[in-house]
Amino acid sequence: MFQVTVRVANPHDASRSFEEQFWVDTGAFYTYIPEERLQEIGVTSVRTRDLILADGRIESRRLGEALLTIAELDESLTCPVVFAPPGALYLLGATALEIFGVQADPTTQELKPVAAIIGGFLASAPPR
Repeated sequence: MFQVTVRVANPHDASRSFEEQFWVDTGAFYTYIPEERLQEIGVTSVRTRDLILADGRIESRRLGEALLTIAELDESLTCPVVFAPPGALYLLGATALEIFGVQADPTTQELKPVAAIIGGFLASAPPR
């Protein structure tokens, strides 16, 4: 795991934001942000999801959407985020990495672009 700088903003008012170091965690499905930080910038929850935590516990957490800007990519996109308990680590999860079209390179500790696949079955393509 390595860290990247991420700006988190309210998707309806980007002036309400904060910047933090996030651990890139390909084992985490969603991006995980302490709930008090999301509440400070006015991000609201849209649903609740049951999540399996690293220690195997199942916990119900609120899920919302935030505008994420990954500094090294110089790009901003809206991503699902989990309202994590106070004091939790900031984790940039696999869903956000896929939305940004990057993969984590543990050797160089960088996010690297990947080619996006649209339609996973080649035989489904129309004949030429």
